[in-house]
Amino acid sequence: MKLKKLFFASILTIAAYGTVQAQNTQVIAHRGFWKTDGSAQNSIAALVKADSINCYGSEFDVWLTADNKLIVDHDGVFKGVRMETSTEKECTSIILNNGENLPTLKQYLSKAKQLKTRLILELKAHKTPEQETRAVKQIVKMIKKMGLADRTEYITFSRHACKEFIRLAPKGTPVYYLEGDLSPKELKEWGCAGPDYHLSVFKKHPEWIKECHDLGMKVNAWTVNDAKDMEWLIGEGVDFITTNEPVLLQEILKKK
Repeated sequence: MKLKKLFFASILTIAAYGTVQAQNTQVIAHRGFWKTDGSAQNSIAALVKADSINCYGSEFDVWLTADNKLIVDHDGVFKGVRMETSTEKECTSIILNNGENLPTLKQYLSKAKQLKTRLILELKAHKTPEQETRAVKQIVKMIKKMGLADRTEYITFSRHACKEFIRLAPKGTPVYYLEGDLSPKELKEWGCAGPDYHLSVFKKHPEWIKECHDLGMKVNAWTVNDAKDMEWLIGEGVDFITTNEPVLLQEILKKK
């Protein structure tokens, strides 16, 4: 009888552990929830739709224009316009696939104030460190002024921009590095909240997930759109998954 009780207790413990892992994994909509009617990547509609399905966060991309204004867009060159060498007016004249104009960061944040989803702000790597420092200073100032500091997390591929966010954002603000070329220990030494690495990096270094958690950091993986990959990451205990398929990920998490 004792052995039978121990067996069932073990089974329940394993099942409970799997449930905790699933509950702890959060959904981040990549460039917002754009794979749905009336939406487009990095549009204000995509932000609203990510909020409407209760995503933990909505990821979006920011550039500094030639006249030192902040706009929301992913590609360095989009519909023939180069973000870094064009003015705010030239950038925001671009019409997105859902009919919206490409938004300024201020317009994007103004809508975000009415919502609940967290803001996962990626500053794109610029040509010079000076541009990135100007961008970080303006971003941090704007986020604070609009009362969104407690809902904003920063991510970037740029080492310089990453260190600038850590230096200039309020203490405790989550800052994640995207490139995938630094170990958990190195990220901890920088003061990062953790890695936000491509799925392939964690496939190559699955031990990094536990190492990050042991160091008190969190782990995000991008851009994960396949159900099997989602299930593997959930099983490994990652904290966040960034995806173009947030509804699929939510369904998998519910089943867990």
